[in-house]
Amino acid sequence: MAIIDLKDVSKLYGFGDAATVALEEVTLSIEPGEFVAIMGPSGSGKTTLMNIIGLLDHPTHGDYSLNSRNVSRLKQRRRAKVRRDTIGYVFQSFNLLPRLTVLENVALPLAYKGTTKIRRLKRAVAMLERIGLADREYFMPRHLSGGQAQRVAIARALINDPNIIIADEPTGNLDSASSRLVMELLSDIHKAGNTVLLVTHNPALTRYASRVVFMQDGSVVADEHSEVGEMPVSLRRSMYFMPKRTVTDDLKGVSALMEALPGDALPKATKTKKKAIRSKTYRARTTKRGEQK
Repeated sequence: MAIIDLKDVSKLYGFGDAATVALEEVTLSIEPGEFVAIMGPSGSGKTTLMNIIGLLDHPTHGDYSLNSRNVSRLKQRRRAKVRRDTIGYVFQSFNLLPRLTVLENVALPLAYKGTTKIRRLKRAVAMLERIGLADREYFMPRHLSGGQAQRVAIARALINDPNIIIADEPTGNLDSASSRLVMELLSDIHKAGNTVLLVTHNPALTRYASRVVFMQDGSVVADEHSEVGEMPVSLRRSMYFMPKRTVTDDLKGVSALMEALPGDALPKATKTKKKAIRSKTYRARTTKRGEQK
């Protein structure tokens, strides 16, 4: 049975001739445990759709069922309670409170649930250990890198044990190494049984998803399933004529990962890949010098 079920959902902003259609009769069902990537150009309705699914907004028309319960017309207070207990939201801009420490930011959602201070701090400590930031408990958000801030935001989203994680462009402000760390964390969350919805402009990130939904002009224009680790057929075709990655591009990516992670934490495959790329680069330079002579 679908955990998320939208039927003919539309969202309009404004009135009369000034009305803007953000979503137009979207029908979408998502099963428990799926990792769904939502793609589309700017203005296609991706964020509006996520706001409705995440109960940050309500549809103008249509029905939305969450866990077999119609939540389309819930009042604001009731909607906030369902959102708190069911959905974890990860934003592109992190949205950490600047005057609270990392530990306090992660523990904050539990305060709205009535959990005692000692219990919520203990759970926050455990969550920070899970994401590998136990040594940043008492840092302020301004002292974190972008990747660390986003991992803290993910920890905060997970603190209430939600069934659904909505990540709206979670790597949009990150470099390639930090993006990889964040996506691996989301992948682990998915493997633990959570339903993950990812909004992204980056086709490469769809490799982490088992399903890709394409949006345009407020409508779902395509919906494809694929194996985790592979891109959908339509995306592979569209990327066929894109510039291919060079050895230099790969070396830059590996170097960024080496800087982001301690040497002992790197997988053997990454170390081997770095040596291979260096060797290949050296051979290419040697050959070029020989040709010039």
